[in-house]
Amino acid sequence: MRAAVSVQKLCGLCALVLALGCLAVFPAMSESAGRVAGAGDAANDAGKLLFEKRCSGCHELDRAKEGPPLRGVYGRKAGSAAGFEYSDALKQSGIVWDEAKLNQWLTNTESLVRDNDMDFAVPRAEERAQIIEFLRESSGK
Repeated sequence: MRAAVSVQKLCGLCALVLALGCLAVFPAMSESAGRVAGAGDAANDAGKLLFEKRCSGCHELDRAKEGPPLRGVYGRKAGSAAGFEYSDALKQSGIVWDEAKLNQWLTNTESLVRDNDMDFAVPRAEERAQIIEFLRESSGK
């Protein structure tokens, strides 16, 4: 009985040493595996799902619908996406979309630009943050 327990402990120890050795020899693989399942990806997935749920009725990333395309919106001057007809108020606002401006816009569009054509809000701060992060990443920023 004692021999069986010792063999089990020895096998477990060997497996641990082997696993640690793999991490030491292949650190890039373990880092990329962490990124695949990391929290950043989960946040991006949540942002994508919220974008699809809350925004895709009027927007897509790469083509205009009722609203302009939103890929590249982060860092872009408001009212400047080619092929979309914006309100004069938005075109003349001088805004460049960053985290703070997008958050204010998604909270209450009228508080940022009066007489704009978008009447929509995302009331929950956490959801706004996730959508903004998705837009930032989709814009390559």
